[in-house]
Amino acid sequence: MPKVLVSDKLSETAVQIFRDRGVEVDYLPDLGKDKEKLAEVIGQYDGLAIRSATKVTEKLLEKATNLKVIGRAGIGVDNVDIPAASKKGVIVMNTPFGNSVTTAEHAIAMMFAVARQLPEASASTHAGKWEKNRFMGVELFNKTLGVIGAGNIGSIVIDRALGLHMKVLAYDPFLSPERAKEIGVTKVELDDLLAKADFITFHVPLTEKTKNILSREAIAKLKPGVRIINCARGGLVDEEALAEALKDGRVAGAAFDVFAVEPATDSPLFNLPNVVVTPHLGASTTEAQENVALQVAEQMSDYLLTGAVQNALNMPSVTAEEAAVMGPWIKLAGHLGAFVGQMTDEPIKAINVLYDGVAATMNLNALNAAVIAGVMKATNPDVNMVSAPVMAKERGVQVATTTQDKAGVFEGYIKLTVVTDTRERSIAGTVFSDGKPRFIQIRGINIDAEVGQHMLYTRNKDVPGVIGALGMTLGDLGVNIANFTLGRSAEGNDAIAILYLDEAISDAALAALQNTGKFLQARRLQFEV
Repeated sequence: MPKVLVSDKLSETAVQIFRDRGVEVDYLPDLGKDKEKLAEVIGQYDGLAIRSATKVTEKLLEKATNLKVIGRAGIGVDNVDIPAASKKGVIVMNTPFGNSVTTAEHAIAMMFAVARQLPEASASTHAGKWEKNRFMGVELFNKTLGVIGAGNIGSIVIDRALGLHMKVLAYDPFLSPERAKEIGVTKVELDDLLAKADFITFHVPLTEKTKNILSREAIAKLKPGVRIINCARGGLVDEEALAEALKDGRVAGAAFDVFAVEPATDSPLFNLPNVVVTPHLGASTTEAQENVALQVAEQMSDYLLTGAVQNALNMPSVTAEEAAVMGPWIKLAGHLGAFVGQMTDEPIKAINVLYDGVAATMNLNALNAAVIAGVMKATNPDVNMVSAPVMAKERGVQVATTTQDKAGVFEGYIKLTVVTDTRERSIAGTVFSDGKPRFIQIRGINIDAEVGQHMLYTRNKDVPGVIGALGMTLGDLGVNIANFTLGRSAEGNDAIAILYLDEAISDAALAALQNTGKFLQARRLQFEV
């Protein structure tokens, strides 16, 4: 009988699910706070069910000699060292959709609160004052709501806002015009949204591209009198710049549930008039906590008893028999997706995947999911192989699969093409006999590139001196090259280079390459290897 430890608070109903399914369970909800005691006992368990209090570190995983699965009741897995878990062969699951409605409702509630100054009015009245003329609010009716991020939670907010008869603008690089029409919003660019919205709400993850998306420069573009709501992630807004805009009156109010540093014991936004703040309560409802708890108990039981995998962040949904053969190909599919996802800055309309030879005989659902997840992780690092196809469908991204018999020198390969309004971008790869994925073609140019964690891609006109400039510039900046692959379409045309580096290339190094004037493109890339 498999044995599970629940080290954080989980509902009794969820704990009972384990027992009813035939899984032995120890419910010790305070153990997660005691790192030393947890490390002493973790070796006894096949599964670990957690919330956010338990920190699953590499050191703890070293003691987890029998652990097979970690289940996070909720979406965030910042408290789990996923790479270390993968190395140990431990599956990490989450419940990505269990708190969507709750978080969306909190954003709407915060919008109402800041529109009508409810917290301040309540505090004033509790103090025995009757300041009816002090608290003059605004209606939501017929106002323009700008939604940044129209995914799962954002689309629920949109639905609720339309019910309030608001006009809704949406900015989301992955939102297709067809999907925008379907959900009843006007798709716009970010600057248009900033200039026209009376209220702005964020529903995107924190990534390199979204960090400080509402920067000091963006705040200067806001419509005067706008109100800002952030129940998504801290770090999306420059809090100091927003505080200044609140003080000078350009921004009429703000409502924040998340902060750049949490727990937030201090913030530039604190104690400002018409600023509503809550301590990261987006998922804090009885229903949401129950939903994610029940889901994680079901998922973990299914895996431990039948091998079925759902909502795994580091393993595809494949059978045990398929896993041994498909593992390297799934990794390749993810790398191909990650490449085009990081290289593409405009909305993707279609993802087309060609499977050749041996690749065409495999579980294409799992391979497709790995490709899509790779593409979408560039803008949403929380996406996994289960949620990625759902997210692609929500955004109206068309996914097409083609198979063919062996048609080249390789036993099999995968070719990925993404389509936007202005271009198509393609890349192909294969798995060599050593089990390692390789890129074999980019932009129609044949190459043989090993995939590493930190990479650099460049494109240039095929003229003398470029390779030397590349090597000298990186050398002068102390960037060490582990592997260097070149390719060109024809003499005198475009040429490319893809470099495997020992560490991530800095912004300064990228700028130095651009300043040489020899490169048409230089892009930093990251891969999960």
